[in-house]
Amino acid sequence: MPGSDKQPPIPLDASLDANLIAIRAAVSGSADIIIREFRAGASASAKAALIYVEGLCDSATIEDHILRPLLRADDQAADFARELPQYARSHILTVGEIKEVGDQAALFESFLSGASVLLFDGFAQALALDTRGWEQRGIEEPSTQMVLRGPKEGFTETLKTNIGLLRRKIKTTQLRSERMTIGRLSRTDVAIMYVEGTADPSVLSELRVRLSRIDIDTILESGNIEEFIQDDRMTYFPTVFNTERPDVAAAGLAEGRVAILVDGTPFVLLVPALLTQFLQSPDDYYQRADIASILRLLRLTAFFIALLAPSVFIAITSFHQEMLPSTLLISIAASRTGVPFPVFVEAMVMEMTFELLREAGLRMPKAVGQAISIVGALVLGEAAVQAGLVSPGMVIVVSLTAITTFAIPYTSLATPIRILRFLMMGLAAMFGLYGIFIGVTYLIIHLNTLSSFGVPYLKPYAPFVLNDQKDGVILRVPIWKMVLRPFSIPVRNRTRQRSPQSQGEE
Repeated sequence: MPGSDKQPPIPLDASLDANLIAIRAAVSGSADIIIREFRAGASASAKAALIYVEGLCDSATIEDHILRPLLRADDQAADFARELPQYARSHILTVGEIKEVGDQAALFESFLSGASVLLFDGFAQALALDTRGWEQRGIEEPSTQMVLRGPKEGFTETLKTNIGLLRRKIKTTQLRSERMTIGRLSRTDVAIMYVEGTADPSVLSELRVRLSRIDIDTILESGNIEEFIQDDRMTYFPTVFNTERPDVAAAGLAEGRVAILVDGTPFVLLVPALLTQFLQSPDDYYQRADIASILRLLRLTAFFIALLAPSVFIAITSFHQEMLPSTLLISIAASRTGVPFPVFVEAMVMEMTFELLREAGLRMPKAVGQAISIVGALVLGEAAVQAGLVSPGMVIVVSLTAITTFAIPYTSLATPIRILRFLMMGLAAMFGLYGIFIGVTYLIIHLNTLSSFGVPYLKPYAPFVLNDQKDGVILRVPIWKMVLRPFSIPVRNRTRQRSPQSQGEE
């Protein structure tokens, strides 16, 4: 099979006709694969062929920089007939990137990836010319990670564009980029980017090993790779960070993390990843430190409300009524008069209904999706209360829980919280507050067992790292106080900036 990694490479034949017969047999007459035979040189002395895929290449580049120069080339030079591929590469072709190809597998991979392959009769080698020019989406504001303050640009589906976005933000020769191809059928281009001298070599070597072990037919999105390279696969929590924002990826690279870019997706992966990353918003670093700290405290409160609010309501109203003031207890009891279901069933029905509305809103057209989800929640909630199926207090708790879920910056963390909420509700219905304590304890133990490329998931809190409390879940000190890079992740160079004292002495 063309491009398969399992068969040994088959070298190209010196005969152009033999090569074209093998190519036509492999592509089986696909209409979008163009095989253009012509004679190069002003006197048409050399037989040649150009192969490319329609829709993946820029026709203007092929016409202006390959075909026209070859057809008009001076073929009277001695090197033209003796070393035509090298002569064309150095004297005729005006394409920026040119690679030599010597076997069929590399030839197939080249033109199926958007390059144009040039073959000459009498030479057992071909030239792969970079003529990629397919239609692509422009750079737009990220759609899943909203920007309040900061660069309003997001990654696209084109790998070359995404690498360029990172190069624009980190203008140093120490920024390294490594390429590889993953997927026997998709042949997806994957790039690893890191800052030499800052990123830890052990993390880089481990990442290379994990990527090299991936043996699958297709890689269509970075989420496919995420499942292969994460440390613990039996967990709801994400141990690989993903972002659609170039500024977030650039900040991760500057801290010593490694970025994985996958062609065909706007989501870039960062490793190692810690739980604190998913509770920090990029906008925190673009405003005053005191305001950012208050917002982080509010966000942490929302995290616990989203996880525990329904279960605490179930536990108190079912097992621990004595914890409520008498007036509030009487009000809750009166509101539940006539409700035919236990509190747990009531909460499960309401939570499931809201989750269904959320999923329906995501799948519907943008023009009506948000309106349907909001109106549906209001109408169903009001109708359920009037029908006596649920109590007003439960509607308030479920609504508050839903709102606080959206306060979590990244959906990759919000989704596990939505799932664990149901488990906490079940424990609360069986054991009351004791069940919640059991669930929270198990959750903390589970988080302590997780790691991301060998880094404990709960760092800098377990184990405790004093220096990293300057930029934790709650506190964010001014940037001029962050002299050192985080100690929670392994890096080679800890110094981020000169200390304010040394700057003042100058």
